Amino acid sequence: MLTLSRKKGESLVINNNIEVTVLDIRGDQIKIGIDAPKEIPVYRKEIFLEIQESNKNAMSIDAMDALKKIF
Repeated sequence: MLTLSRKKGESLVINNNIEVTVLDIRGDQIKIGIDAPKEIPVYRKEIFLEIQESNKNAMSIDAMDALKKIF
C-alpha cells in the first residue's frame, strides 16, 4: 500500500485520469473528492463488497436454475 500525506486542497493523480482531492478535514473524518471518467465506476468499499456478494449469490441461483432446467 502506498501511503501519502496530503493537506486540505491537495490532490493526487491515479493513472493519468483520476484525481483525488482532500476537500475537508474535521477530527478523524476526511472528505475527499474524486474526479474520474464516467466509464470508471467509483464505489465506497462497503458498497463494492455488497455488490460482489450480490453478484456471487445471483450467479449461484442462476447456476442452480440452469441445472434444474437441464435435468
